[in-house]
Order: sequence, then structure tokens, then C-alpha cells
Amino acid sequence: MSDLPLSLESMPTPLPLCIYGDPVLRRKALPVTAVTPELAEFAGRMAETMYANRGIGLAAPQVGRNLRLVVLDTRISAGKAEPPAAAASPGERLLLPRMPVALVNPQILAASAETEIGSEGCLSVPKLYADVERAVTVLLEATLLDGTPLLVQCGGLLARCLQHEVDHLDGILFPDRAAVGERTALAGKLDAMERRTLKALAKSRQVM
Repeated sequence: MSDLPLSLESMPTPLPLCIYGDPVLRRKALPVTAVTPELAEFAGRMAETMYANRGIGLAAPQVGRNLRLVVLDTRISAGKAEPPAAAASPGERLLLPRMPVALVNPQILAASAETEIGSEGCLSVPKLYADVERAVTVLLEATLLDGTPLLVQCGGLLARCLQHEVDHLDGILFPDRAAVGERTALAGKLDAMERRTLKALAKSRQVM
């Protein structure tokens, strides 16, 4: 059963994505103070936007809202038809059956010393990828939209996605986490993307 109020038969137009260079992506998001019907509806729109852009996670700042809210569906990469394996982490066993899931005020309280390197991309940094080193497991604290509190260890793709999305809430993007050599290789494309974004934002303000 999904954690989000989605109508997959008639999805509304996806929310516009904020692209690298937009100042909202560098702000530290504010805590959610109350879970309201409006917030639940917004979380559903975020999930629809994530699906429309073939993502597995989305943070509220990526659609222009300065809130500590993320939506996830890592089944897209892990295989929706497959139930969580017995060896999966407690977080995967708990959350995968509920996906798409919204996490309110998610925090990573602890991370394993063991790390692994994996390729990452981002809907707000389109068509660019880099290897990023992340903790293999993390201890997640968050609240679900129904008010259920979570304190659970997460591993696998879920752990990587959580680290990526919580970074968004702190104004950190995946190129910031890449090795120096990869950041250097991406620098020119990122600079060009930022210039295009700032130009588009300036133009939209003039129109308004």
C-alpha cells in the first residue's frame, strides 16, 4: 500500500524542476512543523514529478519548496515485482512495501564506517553522472505522513538514496561529494548549466 495519495490513472502536470544554479538548491531547508492535507497533496505531486522524470528520489527544494521533505521509490531500480530479500536491511523491509514513500524531516543519525562507491545522477543536474562514495548503511530518523515515527537502519540502494536526498535538504549536490578528479571533469559543464539556469531565472523575473 502506497504511503502517498497518488492517482496513477490521471496524474496532473508534473511540478517544474529546479536546475543546477538555482539558489534554492543551495539553501538549508526548513523543518516541517505540521503534516497537513496540503503537505500530503504536495508530497503526492512530488512523487508524480519523480516518476515523470524517471527518478528514484526527490527532495522538496528540487521543486522550489524550502522544506525538509523527500519522496522515494527505490523499487524502480531494484525491481518492483520482487519482495524485499531476507538479507535486506530493516529499513528496506519496512519501507519498500510502502513505496512511494514520503519522509518528513528525515535525518541521518549515524553512518557506517564501511563505504562503497557508486555512480550517481540527479534530476536537478540532468545528464551528468559521477562516482560518489557513501556509507553502506545509515540510521534514519524521520516521520511518515500518517505520523508514524521511524528510527531504522537502512542499507542497499535505499541508504544511498537517503544520503543523496538528505544532502539536498542541506544544500549539498552530488558533484560536491565526487572525487576531485571527477569534479574537475564536470566543472565546465556545471558552470555552463549554472549560467543557463541563472539566465532563465532572470528572464522569468523580467516577464513577471
